[in-house]
Amino acid sequence: MSGTMPASGQYVQSLARGLLVIRAFDADHVQMTLSEVSRRTGLTRATARRFLLTLVELGYIRTDGRTFELTALVLQLGYSYLSGQTLPQLAQPVLEDLSREMSESTSASVLDGNDIVYIARIHTRRLMTVGIAVGTRFPAYATSMGRVLLAGLPEERFEEYLSTVRLLPLTDRTVTDPVRLREVVTGVREQGWAVVDQELEQGLRSVAVPVYDPQGRVAAALNTSMQATMGLAGPTLEDAAARVLPHLRQASATITAALAARS
Repeated sequence: MSGTMPASGQYVQSLARGLLVIRAFDADHVQMTLSEVSRRTGLTRATARRFLLTLVELGYIRTDGRTFELTALVLQLGYSYLSGQTLPQLAQPVLEDLSREMSESTSASVLDGNDIVYIARIHTRRLMTVGIAVGTRFPAYATSMGRVLLAGLPEERFEEYLSTVRLLPLTDRTVTDPVRLREVVTGVREQGWAVVDQELEQGLRSVAVPVYDPQGRVAAALNTSMQATMGLAGPTLEDAAARVLPHLRQASATITAALAARS
């Protein structure tokens, strides 16, 4: 981190330096001395001290006289941004990071009637014969995200779904028996994630996890999808899915926290 600032006729250097001091604190630098702040920002000790004490006076930083740390008030700096963001806007950058981490395609969707609807999508390669984009719809019963979303429904709503949906065989692996689908969705509800092996399209596998709203309800689902012969190939499908689950769960936690902050 550096204190070097670009020159501009519209540039307010003091504001930029104040934000630089705030950004110097992170998970690895929760508490810092004046010398440490000076070193991380590239500011002189005297300059860093002025900005630290100003931020203390404003309530953004607290000090015990030797070390400094951020207060919860800094969260307000992000509230204006979060309050104006929709779920797709919050999900998109998280999916971008997730896709880079795993080098796989990632998506987010919500339930609309008996279908899932894609609200965000990052693709690394074309996996399906049908292209997937924001707005694409698939039957919920045959997708990992759909099963996560079905698992989040109240029991009466899920029973209503089972009584109205047509369970068509999209491949020779698709679950088309309502009793079996109920068992599968119950399992998803208990374990907190879903995996689908070539039920939507031959050669396509996917793993999905839920995203929660501030009330603890399932608001959306995230997934990663790949060819059956690639990333999820393994001794068992569950063992292979375990490779991507930590990444998916972290992404879900990030979006869930953003939704909570927005509210």
